[in-house]
Amino acid sequence: MRFQPSLTFVCLLALTGMSGCDLRGDNGQPAQAPLSEQAKVTRDALPEHIFRGDLAGKPTVLLVHDCEVYRVEPREQGEVHWESVLAPEPYPFWTSCDRQSIDFKAGELTVVLGRMAFGAGGCCATGGTYRSRDGRKWIKLR
Repeated sequence: MRFQPSLTFVCLLALTGMSGCDLRGDNGQPAQAPLSEQAKVTRDALPEHIFRGDLAGKPTVLLVHDCEVYRVEPREQGEVHWESVLAPEPYPFWTSCDRQSIDFKAGELTVVLGRMAFGAGGCCATGGTYRSRDGRKWIKLR
């Protein structure tokens, strides 16, 4: 007669085998938790969507994402915290981000944000071109 293990036996065997597992990476260090969505977006940002440099004498990281500007603060293990510093005025209907960029020249940041209303042609229902010297106070140019 052949041995037929029960489902309970197989589960207990698997749990017993896993109880000695050590969740460490190849280098012997504990494996890192997966990065948050914000950390991934920051890491993978296109050059025209991120600014890393000094503003008003302070090291600053600013990210343009989904037509909003965020100050990015690094955390442990590659994580980040986003603080919104600029967003276009609200629009009463659904919109999508049609254009966004950030550029630094002569000590000033210039940001272009443009949200297009769904079903509308062209851009932009909200947004515009903004300028800042410190990444906190913004002036709308047009």
